[in-house]
Amino acid sequence: MKKICMWSGPRNISTAIMYSFAQRDDTVVIDEPLYGHYLRVTNADHPGREEVIEQVDCDGNRVMRSILDMKGPKNKILFMKQMSHHLQKMNQDFVFETENIFLIRDPKDVIASLTIQLPHANLRDTGLDLQWRLFKDLRSRNSHAIVIDSKELLNDPKNILSKLCERLSIPYSESMLSWDKGPIKEDGVWAKYWYKSVHDSEGFLPYKAKPLLAEKFLNLLDECQPYYDKLYKYALRKDS
Repeated sequence: MKKICMWSGPRNISTAIMYSFAQRDDTVVIDEPLYGHYLRVTNADHPGREEVIEQVDCDGNRVMRSILDMKGPKNKILFMKQMSHHLQKMNQDFVFETENIFLIRDPKDVIASLTIQLPHANLRDTGLDLQWRLFKDLRSRNSHAIVIDSKELLNDPKNILSKLCERLSIPYSESMLSWDKGPIKEDGVWAKYWYKSVHDSEGFLPYKAKPLLAEKFLNLLDECQPYYDKLYKYALRKDS
């Protein structure tokens, strides 16, 4: 069984991509298996925090070992939607046992969306520095690391998804382009707090730029931009 981790930051299109992979007949998806672990070790005050902690396994090392020990036919795929900032206070060596995708988004758009809910967001909240560090670690050991940019994907979903599947050595499926409105059974218990826009959609929505950032967020943008620029150099693009 091919096991894939997609590492994203917050306020990206990671849930839409999880829904996209969930449409494949050969794929099982898992929604943020380390979310409970993250809430436990950081005490982050997120919507539904206690409900999440009560309903999922909050030991990140045990969770990932259980997933990686799962057996399945070689032609089957296990797709994990992961958040890079969830990788805290745990053994991270499991990433060398999976295929790894890095989903990035222009930090101007991330910050504009993220600071609605986290008005005092910092670099760590964006996850960009963590994505870059993990990407470098994987490449240093010749492990598979693929970068996709949300804007590139939204501007040409079929093309970018086709290229992604090619890099993963899996067949592309047209089913990945659309889904029915509403939740899917694989949604985490936190979906009711975060997934409304995806539940209202039937596919990837066209890219729409965010308004200009307020001046008070420009220092955060300056911190984020170099990490995004480094990762974007490796992103799948229409002409790549």
